[in-house]
Amino acid sequence: MAGMRKRQDPNGAWQADLFDPSAGPGGGIGRPGKAPVPPATVDARSTVLDEEDMARRLEASGRYRILRQLVPRPVVGTGEGGATGRIGLILDTETTGLDHRSDEIIELGMVAFTYDENGIGDVIGVFSQMRQPSVPISLEITGLTGITDAMVEGRSIDPDAVSAFVAPADLVIAHNARFDRPFCERLHDAFKEKAWACSVAEVDWQALGFEGSKLVYLIAQCGLFHTGHRAIDDCHALLEVMAAPSATNAAAPFVQLLRSCGKERLRIYARGSPFETKDCLKARGYVWNDGTDGNPKSWWIEVEDDAFDEELSFLRETIYRSTTKPVVQRLSAWDRYRA
Repeated sequence: MAGMRKRQDPNGAWQADLFDPSAGPGGGIGRPGKAPVPPATVDARSTVLDEEDMARRLEASGRYRILRQLVPRPVVGTGEGGATGRIGLILDTETTGLDHRSDEIIELGMVAFTYDENGIGDVIGVFSQMRQPSVPISLEITGLTGITDAMVEGRSIDPDAVSAFVAPADLVIAHNARFDRPFCERLHDAFKEKAWACSVAEVDWQALGFEGSKLVYLIAQCGLFHTGHRAIDDCHALLEVMAAPSATNAAAPFVQLLRSCGKERLRIYARGSPFETKDCLKARGYVWNDGTDGNPKSWWIEVEDDAFDEELSFLRETIYRSTTKPVVQRLSAWDRYRA
């Protein structure tokens, strides 16, 4: 039994170790003294199902829901706005914190695309750069974004590249533009002269059948998954969500957004409202402003023109209980979401 490892069984008999790969032709899995039986050979091309076919079969059973990995759209064209000449940017930032006055952008992602009143066309450009902040990145931010000090060390966002990328855009879209716009305007003046839209505030996600407005929920309900909390990945995800067709009678997400940002809105500051009415104002959707931005220190809300009279009546009858006039600002897409 040369070439075969032997061991003694409990009865004292010596036998070949059948799992010894060096056992040679007399050992291994099989009958003693004969070559091991080879595993059955299969034709992989005829037996392995295509992944997408498997996914469709699982979905067709009604017992599974499949999430497909988001694959970014290819960049096509020359950067022109197509037949309409209109170009949109989907933008996202990763920052060192929540306060645009003291915190900093550490990553900026943008996706440029063509569009018209019917929806989104081609992706014509992608921008993704990091920058080293003036302070170390906290463990909390690293845990959220995956961005470390080592990743941004010595890096900066090229202002000329930002200017060239943003200049042709007719509309900038962010998923919470009230957060991203102040950071971006502090980073570069190119963002100050653009119309902005917010895919959280200006799309009725509930009417479209979605269960929330967080991007991770929206992309999952579109049947996709992606690497979240990195700027450019979130841009690609938001593009697909905005381009998704409507499954209800409501207009598709991007169509809703265009209609909304084309309208002027009124920002109403309930200046001088009694302290005891704060819960009532908050329940109605008013937001507190601390006055540090130069606007009135008061609760405020934004409404469309046709809702102004109703809001004014609410303030006079429920909050002021008088004919006191609130402070009102008229805002377009060029003004909204500024700091």
